[in-house]
Amino acid sequence: MYLAIVFLPIIGSAIAGLFGRFIGARASELVTTALLFVSAGLSCYAFYDVALMGHSQIVYLLQWIHSGDFEADWTIRVDTLTAVMLVVVTGVSSLVHLYSIGYMHEDPSRQRFFSYLSLFTFAMLMLVTSNNFLQMFFGWEGVGLASYLLIGFWYDKPSANAAAIKAFVVNRVGDFGFALGIFGVFAVFGTLDVDAVFSAAPAMVGKTFLFAGYNVDILTTLCLLLFVGAMGKSAQFLLHTWLPDAMEGPTPVSALIHAATMVTAGVFLVCRASPLYELAPNALAFVTFIGATTAFFAASVGLFQNDIKRVIAYSTCSQLGYMFAAAGVSAYGGAMFHLFTHAFFKALLFLSAGAVIHSMHHEQDMRKMGGLAKQIPFTWAMMLIGNLALTGVGIPLLGIGAAGFYSKDGIINATFQAGTPIGTYAFVLTLVAAGMTSFYSWRQFLMTFHGHYRGESHAELDSQHPEEEEPLSDHHGHGAPALKDVHESPLVMLVALFVLSLGALFAGALFGNMFVGGASTGFWHSAVATVAGHTHTEIPLWVEFAPFALTIFGFAVAFYYYILHPELPAQMAARRGMLYLFLYNKWYFDEIYNFLFVRPAMRLGRFLWKFGDGRIIDGLGPDGIAARVMDATRGAVKLQSGYIYTYAFAMLIGVVALATWFMFAGITP
Repeated sequence: MYLAIVFLPIIGSAIAGLFGRFIGARASELVTTALLFVSAGLSCYAFYDVALMGHSQIVYLLQWIHSGDFEADWTIRVDTLTAVMLVVVTGVSSLVHLYSIGYMHEDPSRQRFFSYLSLFTFAMLMLVTSNNFLQMFFGWEGVGLASYLLIGFWYDKPSANAAAIKAFVVNRVGDFGFALGIFGVFAVFGTLDVDAVFSAAPAMVGKTFLFAGYNVDILTTLCLLLFVGAMGKSAQFLLHTWLPDAMEGPTPVSALIHAATMVTAGVFLVCRASPLYELAPNALAFVTFIGATTAFFAASVGLFQNDIKRVIAYSTCSQLGYMFAAAGVSAYGGAMFHLFTHAFFKALLFLSAGAVIHSMHHEQDMRKMGGLAKQIPFTWAMMLIGNLALTGVGIPLLGIGAAGFYSKDGIINATFQAGTPIGTYAFVLTLVAAGMTSFYSWRQFLMTFHGHYRGESHAELDSQHPEEEEPLSDHHGHGAPALKDVHESPLVMLVALFVLSLGALFAGALFGNMFVGGASTGFWHSAVATVAGHTHTEIPLWVEFAPFALTIFGFAVAFYYYILHPELPAQMAARRGMLYLFLYNKWYFDEIYNFLFVRPAMRLGRFLWKFGDGRIIDGLGPDGIAARVMDATRGAVKLQSGYIYTYAFAMLIGVVALATWFMFAGITP
């Protein structure tokens, strides 16, 4: 069964990729989607068997590497943590495949697209089923490769190529840290098997080793290096810049990357390695700091974005920050719970946005939308449910709400309960981020579905951002259509939305007790570290109500600006205040990185290309020698006139020169 879960997607990918031209686009779509649904069904049974019944196991496949003292077998590890990820990855991926049948029906390269989707899913499944760090790295890099192919799927767009390269390069920065961490784990423990490493880890507490010329704490250093990999893959603060640009890929790709795969890999890594992190409190503090900072930063940037997909992308970045903040205060169950619920409502939001884009003839600028609720009521309802789940709408005392109410509010409470300075820092930032999340989410919803339709008049955009680049578009953008031409998406897309909406509404209430409640110990078993001895304080009533109050406040502000007084945002944008520009330009990270890294790297590359390779290597090497030979040849050719008298004259000169040399040398015949 577990072999089928993992390998059915790669079989579908091979069929669509290698034989797609022969079997056709429709057959490729159906084969890959059907195999993913089979994998998803088996994953649900695996969740029941492993997580609920406690039948964890390790399935041996083959001997992978055996070199000296290093051994790495190819095995499939199935415990509760893996079972949760199997449901998330295959569940969302199968629905994305189904959705893509309708969304990509006009694309001539659908076979290649579905092949990439299934390859992406296979790589993620290899990652979450790994039983050693090297196997995890294989899946880790496979996901990176597939993301490069999918983000740059429309390779005829320069922006798509640039986004794919950016994602690839930034992730390589994180992966370098991850690789160093793996090297360090083997150097210290002599193995990469996770159980063996976790068993030996307590003996390394307080010990140091030489790293980069300094004696440093072993476990803290290893955990930090592993977390650098997680920062890149999960787009955390400082290594986040690739994620918004990844929107250049088709919308189903955005949903798959942001909801169920790739970005969740970093959270999975920290939770898998939780026995190590529990022994390295300084590393945990750093995880908390980065997570909370990311949650605040991304939420602040999302406040004034106008591309419907980019808003959701920054929301993803922010919610991932929540997950890491939870892991940093040892609430690993809370981190995985939010990962689980987030997969449903974030996929729902992305695919709902895709339905809007499809209905708007691939227009993504929210300033060209408005009043769409009557035209696409089903999509309106789905986006509403997604927003309710994301913003965590619920009633604290009754414990009733959408999925995000249980998982996100639980993380905020966990940071408060930590009772540490870094926990307090995380509590404040995640609480403020909750208010900002509510504002930008409802701003997006109101700008898209309510108010008057702005797609037939674009003049106001020039007054707001005269120098602004055009927002992203899903390839074949035709501009905003007339309101009468806006219609619901095909049924195959809407079915996927409906299924995801059920998870966005009920996943929190159904699974909360398992993940973080009274049944959590029996649910997780030993899949994540069992935390004992941490300080836990009682949660005051104001802490429980604070997220709810900020959610209502964020909605009220959005309603005031975009329904009651819709002229105010344009006026504020026209004034272009310092704070507005700072947030609108994403804290100027792209500009700073471009100045510090991109431009110097480009200049260095151009210097090595033009001077080093062109002038030195080629100029003094083969090209230079060839040029001198050509010069000599051109000189010799000039002597070849073709006239007999010229050659006779040359012979005469030669005879005279020879006789002269004999005379002055004193040589006699």
